[in-house]
Amino acid sequence: MVSIGLIIPPDQPPERFPVAAHAAERAGLDEVWLWEDCFAESGIGAAAALLASTERIRVGIGLVPVPLRNVALTAMEVATLERLYPGRFLPGFGHGILPWMGQVGARVRSPLTLLREHTSALRALLEGESVTVSGTYVTLTDVQLRWPPQECPPLLIGAEGPKTLQVAGEYGDGVILIRDFAEGAERARAAHRASGRTGTFDVTTFLTVSVEADPDELTEAIAGCVAAGATRIPVVGVEGPDGPPDGSAAILRLAERLGDVRARMNE
Repeated sequence: MVSIGLIIPPDQPPERFPVAAHAAERAGLDEVWLWEDCFAESGIGAAAALLASTERIRVGIGLVPVPLRNVALTAMEVATLERLYPGRFLPGFGHGILPWMGQVGARVRSPLTLLREHTSALRALLEGESVTVSGTYVTLTDVQLRWPPQECPPLLIGAEGPKTLQVAGEYGDGVILIRDFAEGAERARAAHRASGRTGTFDVTTFLTVSVEADPDELTEAIAGCVAAGATRIPVVGVEGPDGPPDGSAAILRLAERLGDVRARMNE
């Protein structure tokens, strides 16, 4: 079954996030998603708050920029949230916006190499291994989590270009897409199959709609994502056809309509 969620954009203060998350949970949605945009809210911090203040809804981050974090810290954060709220945390990782990474002195020469090294080491740490690695960007010596999760959450990778889609398939448990849904899904799934890795491979498509879209419009747009191969569909409402993300009270009404669409699709 396809999961439908609400994206809470970072164009509002973090104290408003729980209100939107509660609305999404009341509406029967499966997930809420956050963006870790520089220099707004912390994705990990906001996810922890929403997990604590809701009861069942899953919380995703699309995405955590890996240049900003040492992989040991990432593993500690993910393991902590997965142990506190098992099965409800969906961490996504990626390059981040490269000019922003440059602003904080974290931009690297090869973002692809960093993403491979970070994701590979992160998975090993979350699986409880003692990790020693000396890579181009990731260096660990006998690092092992004291409290690894009982089960590693799915590690999702945000991707657009063909090389990053290849990395997502080879190293991730799923891909996060913002455009070219069908092509991106097939490229990442093909890379996953070719890697020999088994298990479910998620395709998360970030769907952009008018914040005032009616249920019929939402149903049609979501059906298009499903036809393109999506397994998770977080939805962000925007102001007008090309407007910025809308985090106003309209997002609460959007959550209700998405809940109606979800119920309709599951009839």
